[in-house]
Amino acid sequence: MKDTLRDRRQKLAKLIDFPAILWSGKSTARNFAANTFPFRASSHFLYFAGLNLENAAIRLENGNLELFMDDSPSSDTLWHGETPKREEIAEIIGADSAYPFAKLRQGIYKSATLPVQDIVTRQQQDKWLQRKASLEGVDLKLAQAIAWLRLTHDDAAIAEMQQAANVTVKAHQAGIEATKSAKTEAEVRAAMEQVILAHNMTCAYSSIVTTRGEVLHNNQYDNQLSAGDLLLADVGAQTTNGWASDVTRTWAVSGKFSPTQKDIYDVVLAAHDACIAAVSPGKEYQEIHILAASVIAQGLVEMGILRGNPTDLVEMDAHALFFPHGVGHLLGLDVHDMEDLGDIAGYEAGRKRSDRFGLCYLRLNRPLRPKMVVTIEPGFYQVPAILNKSETRAQYKDIVNWQQLDKFADVRGIRIEDDVLVTQTGSEVLTAQLPTNAE
Repeated sequence: MKDTLRDRRQKLAKLIDFPAILWSGKSTARNFAANTFPFRASSHFLYFAGLNLENAAIRLENGNLELFMDDSPSSDTLWHGETPKREEIAEIIGADSAYPFAKLRQGIYKSATLPVQDIVTRQQQDKWLQRKASLEGVDLKLAQAIAWLRLTHDDAAIAEMQQAANVTVKAHQAGIEATKSAKTEAEVRAAMEQVILAHNMTCAYSSIVTTRGEVLHNNQYDNQLSAGDLLLADVGAQTTNGWASDVTRTWAVSGKFSPTQKDIYDVVLAAHDACIAAVSPGKEYQEIHILAASVIAQGLVEMGILRGNPTDLVEMDAHALFFPHGVGHLLGLDVHDMEDLGDIAGYEAGRKRSDRFGLCYLRLNRPLRPKMVVTIEPGFYQVPAILNKSETRAQYKDIVNWQQLDKFADVRGIRIEDDVLVTQTGSEVLTAQLPTNAE
């Protein structure tokens, strides 16, 4: 660990000529102080410190690291057992020096920082810095430098993500098996998360296990499972060091797709496979998104759902009626990696999000580089809030064959998602052990 963390610090030192302070943050309380959610440190802190330390900070300057944290009071031993002392932790992470947390306040004013998410620490940052921590000025320069570093992954990070991917594959296999006897979505979710917990990992995000696949981030699990339903499971593991995976599969509750479900599934799979085949160094990620849109549009034309030339349909965003989100995103220490920085990481300098319906939700718009990890996740959804709007019906009245679409009412949502490492010559699917074919 020490060598990896030292190397990351040295790389940062080549990009900035000012000191940087990164806070880990504090756990969030539920109703009263002693009831807290499980703590997860800021990912930027984790990247350079390597340990999930609460209420700590690091100061980085010229490749050196200073650790600021307090030792746990002796009274905590009763509740949490013995914990490592500050000096022991400094040795583990290779810190050059270690101090009580309050000493951070001395000489802090000329340092750059990144705002953390929990409000208590955020207020502390502003108070101690005597300015607002924001993505402006020197803080923006720090954000840009860290984003550039974290866009590509070192071997240690890739190994962690492969571990997370391996456990995620097992979790999805358990979910498919559990569906044979499960009565509710919650039972399938439990089977999947049990595998993750049994490997001493946690979920990288709130699991999506639903028959209502048209709700893109559905975190409800109370629906009954019935023959004829599709079950969409978007579930990923996170290692103890914070590295994420993100995988989606959609399967038939009965074990067999209906003809209409299989037709749509095969179109989504064709888009998935085409996009993964296109992943390579230098490839523009937006082009991969357009490829997914084009394959889906072509398939929907062949099924008689859309009318027209697929290229023209994509230009008029007709595909987005059924595929409204982007084809994927960066993956790393967060499932949507570095999106706390806005579009600094996701968008190449000088680029801005489109206001087009078919492009505005694209999370990544830059050329791919070796050792990036991205998700590829095309989908098809029948979202009532989109398809039933009178404006939509009027705008696309000659484009969508609404009577033909009615025949596909048993397809609420299908998504197929894998984690893909960009290599020197192409790509490697970290989650390839989990099948995607309909059978």
